[in-house]
Amino acid sequence: MCRFLSYLGAPISMGELLYDPSDSIINQSYAAREIEEPLNGDGFGVGWYHRDSSPDPAVFVSVTPAWNNRNLRSLAPKLRSHCIAAHVRAASVGGVAEANCHPFQYKERLMMHNGGVAHFDRIKRDLCNMLSEEIYTWVKGQTDSEHLFGLMLYHLTEEHPTPDQVADAFEAMIADLKKLMQAHAITEPAYMNMVYTDGRIAVGLRYVTDRSDPLTMYYSEGKKYICTDNVCRMVRGTDKQEHAAMIVSEKLTDIADDFIEVPPHHFVLVDADLTVKLRAVQ
Repeated sequence: MCRFLSYLGAPISMGELLYDPSDSIINQSYAAREIEEPLNGDGFGVGWYHRDSSPDPAVFVSVTPAWNNRNLRSLAPKLRSHCIAAHVRAASVGGVAEANCHPFQYKERLMMHNGGVAHFDRIKRDLCNMLSEEIYTWVKGQTDSEHLFGLMLYHLTEEHPTPDQVADAFEAMIADLKKLMQAHAITEPAYMNMVYTDGRIAVGLRYVTDRSDPLTMYYSEGKKYICTDNVCRMVRGTDKQEHAAMIVSEKLTDIADDFIEVPPHHFVLVDADLTVKLRAVQ
């Protein structure tokens, strides 16, 4: 069911973030601890931003397992960014192909998904009919995830949205999805853990359509995230000039205070000033 990580804050080495924590997302690609299926080896993707060069992120995806990709291992320690999104995939809807690897990029926006919609093939055509011509043409892969991102983008009309406006678009997407599921007699729950970022803000959604227990999600915030002597931790502090926030599928370490569980059926919102708040899904 995949694992993801989103970071926003003071610039950090991608290597420190992806490889160094004791339960790093690279480790989660072959030994995830907080999900029934521990293997997420059907490709990976990383997106990162450089404000000085472009508002659009760079995105690197591959169908090889994250634990065994020499290019990622070589590049990660040499790249620094204030915003990084990473995903390791366990394929459900859609084959093992680069077009199906997360994060999905639309202009300056990235989205990752941990979960799935059962019997997505039943609703795919009707969902596509709801998309604008531009978004329909933009979708390149087969996954439920990318199509749901397209539906969410259809509702996200603001050029530079606030976290609450992004959450509103997610809620509109959820409402559309429920109607489609009902119309096509899909009773199995849809698992909808998602993260959005555009390099300024980040929004995480922890949700399942039948209001049972959703998949795991945590957030972390502090002055900065550091890794020294093979120990990674969030340094506490209140100075907004140097601040960091993360949204993750799975805790990166066992340091109890570093990762806080997002309540079921809630958003975690990270604003441009790195203020973090929670919001219930309506």
